[in-house]
Amino acid sequence: MKKKLTIGILAHVDAGKTTLSEALLYLSGKIRTPGRVDHQNTYLDTYAVERERGITIFSKQARFSTHSCDFILLDTPGHVDFSAEAERTLALLDYAILVISAPDGVQNHTRTLWQLLEHYDVPTFIFVNKTDIAMNRGEDMAAALSKQLSPLCVPFFEQQSKAELDERLAMVSDAWMESVLAGELIDDGEIAEMISARQLFPCLFGSALKLVGIDFFLNTISRYMLSPVYDSEKFGGKVYKINHASGVRLTYLKITGGTLSARDELTYLCEDGRRLSEKISQIRLYSGDKFEQVDTVSAGEICAVIGLSASYVGQGLGTESDTCKPVLEPVLSYQLILPDRYDLRVYYPKLKELEEEEPSLHLYWNEELRQIEVRLMGDIQIDLLKRLIHDRFGMDCELDTGRILYKEKIAKRTVGVGHFEPLRHYAEVQLLMEPQPAGTGLIFDTHLPENSLDLNWQRLILSHLYEKAHRGVLTGALLTDTKITLVAGRAHLKHTEGGDFREATLRAVRHGLMKAGCTLLEPYYKLRLEVPNLCVGRAMTDLTTRHAVFEVESSDEDMTTLVGRAPVATFLDYAREVTSYTRGVGKLSCVSDGYEVCHNQDSVIASVGYDPEADLENTPHSVFCAHGAGFLVHWREVDNYKHLDASAALNTPGESIIPRVSSLGKRYHLSDEELESIMLRTVGPIKRRKYSEPQIISGKDKPKATGRMAVKPNKHMVIIDGYNLIHAWESLAEIAEHSLEKARESLMDILSSYVAYTGVNVTLVFDAYLVKDGVGSDFVHNGYRVVYTKEDQTADAYIEKMMHDLGPDYTVKVVTGDRLLQFSAVHSGISRRTAKEFEEEITAVGNEITEFIRRLSYKKGI
Repeated sequence: MKKKLTIGILAHVDAGKTTLSEALLYLSGKIRTPGRVDHQNTYLDTYAVERERGITIFSKQARFSTHSCDFILLDTPGHVDFSAEAERTLALLDYAILVISAPDGVQNHTRTLWQLLEHYDVPTFIFVNKTDIAMNRGEDMAAALSKQLSPLCVPFFEQQSKAELDERLAMVSDAWMESVLAGELIDDGEIAEMISARQLFPCLFGSALKLVGIDFFLNTISRYMLSPVYDSEKFGGKVYKINHASGVRLTYLKITGGTLSARDELTYLCEDGRRLSEKISQIRLYSGDKFEQVDTVSAGEICAVIGLSASYVGQGLGTESDTCKPVLEPVLSYQLILPDRYDLRVYYPKLKELEEEEPSLHLYWNEELRQIEVRLMGDIQIDLLKRLIHDRFGMDCELDTGRILYKEKIAKRTVGVGHFEPLRHYAEVQLLMEPQPAGTGLIFDTHLPENSLDLNWQRLILSHLYEKAHRGVLTGALLTDTKITLVAGRAHLKHTEGGDFREATLRAVRHGLMKAGCTLLEPYYKLRLEVPNLCVGRAMTDLTTRHAVFEVESSDEDMTTLVGRAPVATFLDYAREVTSYTRGVGKLSCVSDGYEVCHNQDSVIASVGYDPEADLENTPHSVFCAHGAGFLVHWREVDNYKHLDASAALNTPGESIIPRVSSLGKRYHLSDEELESIMLRTVGPIKRRKYSEPQIISGKDKPKATGRMAVKPNKHMVIIDGYNLIHAWESLAEIAEHSLEKARESLMDILSSYVAYTGVNVTLVFDAYLVKDGVGSDFVHNGYRVVYTKEDQTADAYIEKMMHDLGPDYTVKVVTGDRLLQFSAVHSGISRRTAKEFEEEITAVGNEITEFIRRLSYKKGI
């Protein structure tokens, strides 16, 4: 059977990506004549704006075949303004083809694409185009790719023999080196497996315009690409594009499991949390702007379906989860100005159709200013938006000069209360609000039993959280990196209506933000600056004054490269300065790199002049009822009037932060209470206070490692017997059989992730009892303490002494499989965990991280 493969072509703008697509389609017999960008007759660039500008703006698909493969080709935009469009296709690809212009070499945007391919774990072939006009030889270009991208880049020259290729391949694998030295040939299947695992990147050379090297390239990818294995039973699909054609809404998706037929019914979650069941009325297979209508598609196919009214880009259907938000996001916001005769409120829903088709056009309605705002990557996107609005609606629009897109996050953990009780209405909602790590976005959850508040009301509250673009209280910027959990709620059997919970929910959010305060966040660039050596001093001074954190990546006799991060606000006009003081030699590349705490928060807040209490659309005050009439209660007094008390949620961590580990199933397990009873009968009553579970600390409270030991202010401690844990965990014990040092390193890596995610204060103790003349060591590793005991001192003795020295002000947990040390811990009033229980806890944290990623699909897209 033929291999069915989805491949994508990515490149820096003007590298010849579309020309290569045309060459592949022509030589495979799909088209009679290869189109040219400059002739505006290419097979895939079908939109007028694409042909006029000579660039690809929208990703499109084509189909072609060779003797052994059926290919679905996705052509992606190359311009940096449309990087998000290219990024969306990466989750669909079986293989990627990265095109590099031979005269230009590796460009800054090429490096960005390379990092994205690594992020999405896509096997990659490299095609060096335009070799007919390049000055460098193939060997020199191959060496440059190996240095600038990866040492796993290996040239596959058309004129080389199999033996010569094997000699090159031997440099990337010890096993292949042994085979070559033994006079054996490297099997094609092994080469294909290495490519699939991203342990080898074949580099091929040619000229797509002159059709030089394209036959060899086509034969090579057909030979070394492996067909993916899909689940043939359970349906799964990934939505990557929405389009409107002839009044019909098309949902483009890749089938990743099972089959899909016309008239099948799909049940899925909308972006606002609603569950819909809709029938597929039609399935189309597109190639260029033409399509074939089919009844059934199977796994591996990319199709467009009609019938889904609320699907969205990045959505997972069936067994698939939603894709994470793009790594590259816009950082500038513009006001969209329509002619006076057009009503903004009427046209805003129509304009949102454009955002469905091109999600990188982020359109928002600013209720406070009564204006439409759009978030874009650059000037080309601005021109595209104007053109799309003109072609679709026949009107000309303008955009203002643009401004920095700030965001806010809640400053600390709190419970927000919202109460809405005018006469004959009633609803109260209490929300636990917690800051989250950078890049998390908004997460909504509920930890309320069904017998406390009916499940239908809980779903309604969550839907109200989803539908609102929540704003912070410092500048009114959009809220992000915050988890909001429903922890208490009450309805009235007779007087509560759906709208009551909407009022209570939104007031609870604002109340929590006013109580805890917010932190202002600003967008950051990841920058790369190449300047002549004579200009390095000027460049470093500029970066420092612009609040950049940077380092020297490389330097030769002519040029120096600086890399780092800096606030977007300080770099808006710097590219022109670089061109000026380097006389056109210097290059500045800036890629959006998330949000950090604003470097000039006070001045930004003062310049905006936002008054959260005057924002009537987002009020923090609540409405209570007394003597038959409702009255307004100021947000500072709401806690004194609330009907429910959910303050306990602040004192104990939720299960979503660190699940309790079940001890069921351990045959000879003794509970803490049983151990305590034994100790009472054996050595008398416990003289310290009764042990308690340590409180999990939120991520923002993590201390910086200074000195020998980083101790958190709340004095919680987890002590771990290192070697006991290594020999008790099967995975680590297997490593220890070959190398105890590697087992130690593996355990320390595991604990690094555990500490980073949970914020728990950890001390890891290794026994160096038999180390002759050992003086021991005590240091901080990735935020937690590591101790090697000295000669003649066991880990048990060190841990017992540490438990005693910590004193009664500490809440301590000891992790060990040693029974005597467990008894000692219980007698000292300390919680203990067996090695098995702690392994389950580590697994639970890993599951929590997976669940955390899954929940990103339910956030507002911020």
